[in-house]
Amino acid sequence: MEKPSYKKLFKPLKLDGLRLKNRITMAPLYLGYAGPGGVVSPLMLLHYREMARSGAALVVVENASITPGGCGSPRTIRCDHNRFLNGLEKLARGIKDEKALSGLQINHAGRQTAAATLGETPVAPSAVFNPVTQETPRALTGAEIDALIDAYAAAARRGVAAGFDGVQIHCAHGYLGSQFISPYTNRRQDAWGGSADKRMRFPLEVYRSVRKAVGTGYPVMIKLNSADFLEGGLTVEQSAQIAQALCKEGIDAVEISGGMAESHDYVVKKNISTEADEAYFLPNARKFKERLDVPLMLVGGLRTPALMERLVASGEADMISLCRPLIREPDLVNKWKHGDRKKADCISCNGCQKYRDEPVRCILLDPE
Repeated sequence: MEKPSYKKLFKPLKLDGLRLKNRITMAPLYLGYAGPGGVVSPLMLLHYREMARSGAALVVVENASITPGGCGSPRTIRCDHNRFLNGLEKLARGIKDEKALSGLQINHAGRQTAAATLGETPVAPSAVFNPVTQETPRALTGAEIDALIDAYAAAARRGVAAGFDGVQIHCAHGYLGSQFISPYTNRRQDAWGGSADKRMRFPLEVYRSVRKAVGTGYPVMIKLNSADFLEGGLTVEQSAQIAQALCKEGIDAVEISGGMAESHDYVVKKNISTEADEAYFLPNARKFKERLDVPLMLVGGLRTPALMERLVASGEADMISLCRPLIREPDLVNKWKHGDRKKADCISCNGCQKYRDEPVRCILLDPE
C-alpha cells in the first residue's frame, strides 16, 4: 500500500477515547430518506454504508429528531422513542461494518418546520415570524424548555444504546439550538434570553444533560452556527464565546457552520470552482481557534486535498467535514489516501438534494 501523500490529513486523531484513522468526517446532510413515521429505511442504510466506504474516519448521521414535534419534515428520522432503536442499531452497525466510526446528530427543528408537518403550531424560543414557511411559531414555556433538554439527553442515550460511537448536538442552520443563541430568533426576557449569557444557556444545559446521560469517555460534539448572516443575528464574536463556554464544560469537538433558512446561500454556497471559493467559513474558524482547546471541525466548500492538508498542518482546523463531494465520488477519501492529488469534482450545485425515493447521486452524472 502506498504511503499517504497528505501526512497531516491522514494522521490519526484521538477524540475522547476514540481513535479516528484520519482527519476527514462525513458531515450530516438531510436526505429525506426516513420511512413512515421517521423510521430508518433500507435506502438510508444503503447510503450510509456507501459513505462509510469512502475512507472518511467518522460518518455522522443526519438530523435525528428528539421529539415528534421536532421533525423538520415527514421524512426526518427520529430518535425520540425506543421503537426507533432497531433501525438506528442497523444504521450504526452498517457504518462500522465498513470500517468507519459512527455519529448520530440529534436535533429539534423549532420554527424551521410547518404546522402541516406536525399537525400543530411549531415551537421556538420566541414567536418570530418565519418568512420561509410563512408561519409564526409559538413561544416555548419554561417547563417545555426543561422537557426539551431532557429529550436531548434521552435521544443521546438511545444513540449510545444503538451503538453509535458519538453524538453531535445540532445548534446550527436555524434549528432550535441556534434559535436560542441568536438574538434574531430569541427575543425572550427571562432566564433563557435577553442577554448573550442567557441566550447561550440553552446549549450549555443541553450539553450538561447529554453528558450526564452518556457519561465520560463518550464523544459529545456540537455543530454550531458561527454566524447567522442576518441583520440582528448571531455574530462570529458571540458564537466564539459560546464555543469557549462549551469547551470549559467539556465538549469534545466543535463543528462550525453558518446561516439559516432566511440566510439562503450562506448555508451552502453554490458553484465552488476555484480554491479561492473553498473553505468559506475559514475566517470565522480562525476566530474560534483563538478560544478553543478542543478539535475544530471545518465544513464549507472544501474540495482541494492540498488545501485541507495545509489547514490541518497549520492548526487552523483539526478535522475536515465533507458531504456533497462524497456523494459525487464515494471513493474520494480512499483515492486521496493512495496518492491521488486531484481535487473533488463536486461544485456544490446542490442538485443531489432532488432525490428522495431513490439513491442520492450527483445530478451532473445522472444520465437523465
